[in-house]
Amino acid sequence: MRALKVGDGITGEIKRMWTSPAARGLGIARKVLQFLEAKAREVGLARLHLETNRALTEAQALYRQEGYEEVAPFNSEPYAHHWFEKRL
Repeated sequence: MRALKVGDGITGEIKRMWTSPAARGLGIARKVLQFLEAKAREVGLARLHLETNRALTEAQALYRQEGYEEVAPFNSEPYAHHWFEKRL
């Protein structure tokens, strides 16, 4: 699985983050997100994009808490309803 796509060298994209229901509430998703952000900084990215489905309200809340802002769609992912960006 490729969780961090580097893209154009300025903007990266986080893909396919998911936490098993049995592991939710343990802070794992937040730690994974922060780890991916650190890797993005290491390779010199200036911002990250990610998208999520409207049913994933906990994911949306996590992204907002971690400083992601909702932006206009940046891809045509058929199951995405919310697109987010964070400047690193």
